[in-house]
Amino acid sequence: MSGVQTLEITPADADQRLDRWLRRLFPHLGQGRIEKMCRKGELRVDGGRVKSSHRLQVGQSVRIPPIPAPDDTEDKAAPPRPRSRVSDEDAAMIRAAVIYRDDHIIALNKPPGLPVQGGSKQTRHVDGLAEALRFDLDEKPRLVHRLDKDTSGVLILARTRQMAADLTAAFRHRNTRKIYWAAVAGVPLPRMGTVKYGLVKAPGHGKGGEGEKMLCIHPREVDNTPGAKHATSDYAVLENAGQRTAWMALVPVTGRTHQLRAHMAELGHPIVGDGKYGGSGQENLGDGWGAQLGGDVSRKLHLHARSLTIRHPATGARLHLTAPLPGHMARTWDLFQWRAADVPEDPFEEQE
Repeated sequence: MSGVQTLEITPADADQRLDRWLRRLFPHLGQGRIEKMCRKGELRVDGGRVKSSHRLQVGQSVRIPPIPAPDDTEDKAAPPRPRSRVSDEDAAMIRAAVIYRDDHIIALNKPPGLPVQGGSKQTRHVDGLAEALRFDLDEKPRLVHRLDKDTSGVLILARTRQMAADLTAAFRHRNTRKIYWAAVAGVPLPRMGTVKYGLVKAPGHGKGGEGEKMLCIHPREVDNTPGAKHATSDYAVLENAGQRTAWMALVPVTGRTHQLRAHMAELGHPIVGDGKYGGSGQENLGDGWGAQLGGDVSRKLHLHARSLTIRHPATGARLHLTAPLPGHMARTWDLFQWRAADVPEDPFEEQE
């Protein structure tokens, strides 16, 4: 049995959940024991009670109560968790998705339909498949930002704990430049603009809250609406096929859940294939509202994280990453004869 300890959080340990940090120090501790220590106030941060999900910050002091030795703990029967097994097929798939790799960072072109993290009925996801992306390092790469399940494109993982903290800070402080490509129903006017509707979460219809959807709120009402957050998106029309559909460049200035999807639907131009925000069965033939174009156009979501620019935390160099379109979007682009070479890489540059 150890005595009471007080440890200070260093930069290498910052932005970790308390429970995960504690399990690194005491691998034999089970989650149940950690939750109990939090409930009883035995485990404290800066003298205060905290939940096990509390994210630690540099300089905080963590009081750790006496920890039983492995032979004494009630969790002694629980063996160490082995590395999750990734099938050869999945390992090949996720490695083929790598578009950039160095000693600090791995960037993927995330396939559409693959969740970033596990959740309700989600057992196959990027976080789990990252076991196959260790390459020559002992640590599993860590997620530092998110993409929706059905959104494809650039996704960065950190290869070390310190790099994860640095990248997480960069995304939190918006020291990145993210440009998405999308096909939308109809053609927005004006052809370039900014959407500033706030967003609030509407309750889902499933037992576990499945089906949650973001509702747009007028900017003047955000501060008076419980749970609402300000949200800003820039958009630009790159090409269009008559009035039926448009190729859009989208920049999420803020990073809210489903932000681009909800904002484009609020404008009356939902992203093609977006059943949640654009009506799953509605077709848009140029004179109506709906997220399906019909014909040879795929019914999958047409939203892709095309590029990400960030200052590399380790080298200081400007890192610009681009991801090719997924198959269903590439076929739509071919159908409308849209070519990447015909549009600016960043259509917003001249406006800034």
